[in-house]
Amino acid sequence: MKRTILQLGTVLFTSLLVVCLFVTSGVSAESTEEKLQRLQVEIGQYQEEIERLNSQANTLSNQIAQYDAQIRLTTLRISETEEKILLLGGRIDQLEQSLNSLNNAFTSRVTQTYKMARLNDPFVFLLLSEDIDKAVSSYHYLKKIQEADRDLLIRLEKAQINYQVEKEDQEDLQDELKDQKASLDAQKAAKANLLEVTRNDEKRYQDLLAAARSEFEAIQAILAGQGDEEEVGHVNAGEKIATIIQGASCNSSGTHLHFMVSSDNTSRNPFEYLRSGIDFEDCSGSSCGSGDGDNFNPTGSWDWPISPKIKYTQGYGSTWAIRNTWVGRIYGFHNGIDINSEFNPDIKAVKSGTLYRGSYGGSGGCRLRYVRVDHDDSDLDTLYLHINY
Repeated sequence: MKRTILQLGTVLFTSLLVVCLFVTSGVSAESTEEKLQRLQVEIGQYQEEIERLNSQANTLSNQIAQYDAQIRLTTLRISETEEKILLLGGRIDQLEQSLNSLNNAFTSRVTQTYKMARLNDPFVFLLLSEDIDKAVSSYHYLKKIQEADRDLLIRLEKAQINYQVEKEDQEDLQDELKDQKASLDAQKAAKANLLEVTRNDEKRYQDLLAAARSEFEAIQAILAGQGDEEEVGHVNAGEKIATIIQGASCNSSGTHLHFMVSSDNTSRNPFEYLRSGIDFEDCSGSSCGSGDGDNFNPTGSWDWPISPKIKYTQGYGSTWAIRNTWVGRIYGFHNGIDINSEFNPDIKAVKSGTLYRGSYGGSGGCRLRYVRVDHDDSDLDTLYLHINY
């Protein structure tokens, strides 16, 4: 019996050590928490700086300063997330050690628990004891061990829940870190692109802004039915209706077709109508094939207006360019997709309908040419911009 009580005392001591480990688990992380607080202060400062720069005149130097501030802000957020992962990792390691200690303690108590159940009756306990005073003292001691075990079991259950929650939090932080690093790469690429296209020249930057404003104005006006149009006649699906202008043209800095789908003068996502399984190259992000650009997710049944291989340069909605480049100061939303054919500039009607040729002359001092097909079988129109007819 003495050996049994000694073994139980050893288990109780082990249990108390585990409890102490829970209580002290946050002490060693103090320096990490201080670093997190400092990072949060710096993040707030850079957020205020970006807001200040946004309110100032749209100059090249201001835009570069915004990129620098945004890059620094994202870098700080990456450091913050890494520190959170480090802090959480330490807590998870401690929880794992505690769980192992608890599990080992309870495993070693299988035999003692059975004996304790037999000795739980005080009369049996007295009958088996040679010394009544020691027996009474041992019995009370055993009762305390039982209470400690019940408390320890509750702590074990809580620790298991906390361990699972924090493991899930760690996985979420890892995903967040991956997204932040991708965003940082995109911001650096956008700054490099700005310096490349402007050649660090203020006049060239202002010319690009003016061209973007003019294009946005023209596209919005055409979508609203304000272009000058002439009816050509009926066309069938797959019939050639125009060609893509090669090189720069009115409101366009390079070769591409701006393809839109509209209903009641409101744009619709072309990917809801165009079929999948097309051979394409994704150039909608920081570079061709970078994988950080816009979604390419057609789900419809229409054939494409141009022949593959298709070069995809901008998507529908809040695109990579709008989120990461100076274009976002002009466009809030891209109402079509920008595409080009690697081998053939011909444009074909995606559906049968009535063909219209049109143009719009806005503030840019040129006329943007387009064609529109009013579909036979629905209230949809398709519009094809930056083309010759």
